[in-house]
Amino acid sequence: MTIVKKIFNFYLDASIHVALGVFCLVHVTALTLNITVPQELYFFIFFGAISCYNFVKYGVEAEKYILVANTYQKIIQFFSFGCLLVAGYQLFFLTERVFVGLLVLAAITGLYALPVLPKNKNFRSFSGLKILIVAAVWAGTTVILPVISQLDVISWNVKIETVQRFLFVLILLVPFEIRDLKYDSASLKTLPQRVGVKGAKRIGYCWTVLFYAITFLKTDLDITHIMVKTILFVVLMLMIFKTELNQKKYFSSFWVEAIPLLWWVLFVISIKYSILH
Repeated sequence: MTIVKKIFNFYLDASIHVALGVFCLVHVTALTLNITVPQELYFFIFFGAISCYNFVKYGVEAEKYILVANTYQKIIQFFSFGCLLVAGYQLFFLTERVFVGLLVLAAITGLYALPVLPKNKNFRSFSGLKILIVAAVWAGTTVILPVISQLDVISWNVKIETVQRFLFVLILLVPFEIRDLKYDSASLKTLPQRVGVKGAKRIGYCWTVLFYAITFLKTDLDITHIMVKTILFVVLMLMIFKTELNQKKYFSSFWVEAIPLLWWVLFVISIKYSILH
């Protein structure tokens, strides 16, 4: 394996790619709602997402995450702890409102990952609850936290943005749910397990249409928002169409998780273009 491929795989395996996606969505929120998100919150969310995702990914059980034998996972573990320290330092600069919001999201994440229920089960074990929890945490992190750091009132547009972000994450999870169909326990009753691959894709299409449609419920809609959401709508539709049970190695882990970055790039380019003209 070449050094470039090793670095790329570490970039994916250590959740840097997904954390970058979360970071970009926070900035999308700032641009969409015209707010200035504190730099410390950006750093906290980016580094916190790395440590949080790696904890969930590699240590569904706390003991397993602390006591790992695999050298590669140990490297990721130390990297994650380093990111956690950086995120922890940023906490000292966040407002009390944001801190309370973080506690709520951290509690939800903990219930998702830790075996807090009888028979060493967690909320991830409940049928159909997995993707709803993930989508809710993403929406809370990338919309609610930036908003409460700057605004005192949750406006209509913020509510629409939150619902839309929730749907966006649900759509992105469809390829992962289909990919993991071969490995997930039947007791999880994931979306593809309940309705099959074709059924899951149909639901994904419906979510995508709804995601696009509620854009027009906003009160400050302009041509930039419409253009970006239209392109994003097409990309999401194509993503679901191309999703298969037997996926190529990087389809979900790189290309699907790169769509938040695409959203951010489209938004930044559209804004600059509109300024120039």
